Amino acid sequence: MCGIDDVAKYVLMPGDPTRVQRIAKQFDSAEKKAEYRGFITYTGETKGISITSTSSGIGCPTTAIAMEELMNLGADTFIRVGTTGALVPHLDSGDIVVATAAVRWEGTSKTYIATEYPAVASYQVVNALLQAADELGIKVHPGIIISSDAYYGGNNEVLRMFGEANVLSIEMEASLMFTLAGIRGVRAGAICTVDGNLFKGTGKREMKLGEKTGELADKVQQSIEDEIKIAVRAVQILDARAIT
Repeated sequence: MCGIDDVAKYVLMPGDPTRVQRIAKQFDSAEKKAEYRGFITYTGETKGISITSTSSGIGCPTTAIAMEELMNLGADTFIRVGTTGALVPHLDSGDIVVATAAVRWEGTSKTYIATEYPAVASYQVVNALLQAADELGIKVHPGIIISSDAYYGGNNEVLRMFGEANVLSIEMEASLMFTLAGIRGVRAGAICTVDGNLFKGTGKREMKLGEKTGELADKVQQSIEDEIKIAVRAVQILDARAIT
């Protein structure tokens, strides 16, 4: 388990534990600090800035555990680096979404505060992600997303309604991160690669033997690399702004 000196103030949080090391490879240096019950933590530096990557696990309950413990160790800026399923026709696999807010269609954040409390990303983190993407020449789509507790389940009619209301995509962690960050007075944002479109019939299943679909598709894997680059650059931007 991590101690106080093991965690930086800036934390990149993928859901997938295997993506932690992938993120850490884009730091200038990195060292594994902990691995416990699926929570893996690497801490290192990027341009002299201390930075951490920790897996959140799947869904809001484990994300809440990770955030609470990381905040207790001094972390105050969290960026989800994940994947998401599109709900609007103009997004396809490999596109990248920067969340500005999230619909709280999950249960964990409701144990903290009523649903009337908004799940809004930190404007500083959103601006840094957008600036980083612009600098790197990578197209992103800013907008509202929705977080759900159900990986396979869910009401497609309701999701279609949200898509018609320009909710860009669905994932499983961001609304808790934004809500908890707001309550605790820290910062949180999210950048996610689209790995399928619910209403185009593309998604996370293998259609034919050996076929790469969903997150495994080559263009999605490349976009995950791009979103990691954006997130790391966003941390550099945030830190430079803090100094000035």
